[in-house]
Amino acid sequence: MSQRKTIDLPGHWLLARLGKRVLRPGGRELTERMLSDAGLPGADVIELAPGLGATAMAVLHHKPASYIAVEFDKDAAALTDAAIGERGRAVQGEAAHTGLPDASADVVVGEGILTMQTDAHKPEIAREAYRVLRPGGRYAIHEMVLQDGIDDDTKSEVCQALTRSIKATVEPVRAGEWRQLLTDAGFRVDAVSFAPLLLLEPRRVIADEGLLRTLLFAWNVVREHDARDRVLDMRNTFRKYRDVLTSIAIVATKV
Repeated sequence: MSQRKTIDLPGHWLLARLGKRVLRPGGRELTERMLSDAGLPGADVIELAPGLGATAMAVLHHKPASYIAVEFDKDAAALTDAAIGERGRAVQGEAAHTGLPDASADVVVGEGILTMQTDAHKPEIAREAYRVLRPGGRYAIHEMVLQDGIDDDTKSEVCQALTRSIKATVEPVRAGEWRQLLTDAGFRVDAVSFAPLLLLEPRRVIADEGLLRTLLFAWNVVREHDARDRVLDMRNTFRKYRDVLTSIAIVATKV
């Protein structure tokens, strides 16, 4: 992924290359709220698409019985594997086809992955989470969300703008549609939380990364012209649609 040109890199990998570790739409605080609601202590946990392993470390802080990360990108899988060491394992696989046994987990965590799928592919991942969970198991997601009241034309405009800026498929849905996705897969929605989408705003970056890593990230952005243009374009896109675009975390139970 690091060999691709800056202009072609998907936004999340560009930010990671520049030194940003927390890449979740609602930031570290919404992740922690979601993980707390998911009931991780003593649980067998599977995380889908862990990226750089930041959420993996947060999961392990809650002392689960076991942790498995499923990551399609082999470089990202290696990064997560290195981060977790002997406290878990990372395997290469697809979120919709993990290859893991039926009813083998108490909690499945997925942050940002469903937003990056087409509407046709989202249900496949939800069904896979349902399959690998035991009865009573929890599925915890953290995604971008559109306001329920927006019309289809605005929804299409936002998705197209995000996809163009981030250079990857980005298709957030309305809050009611996220709930419906989970209930259609067989889940009962138990907890819903929201947070502003401030991923590239200075106060959120400092809260997520700490001051020193924020300064390093800012320096990398300033000194790389192409990267700076990309980051500013993503931030401007988020700001343009801040009245209709935010972040959501949902914890749902397999029934």
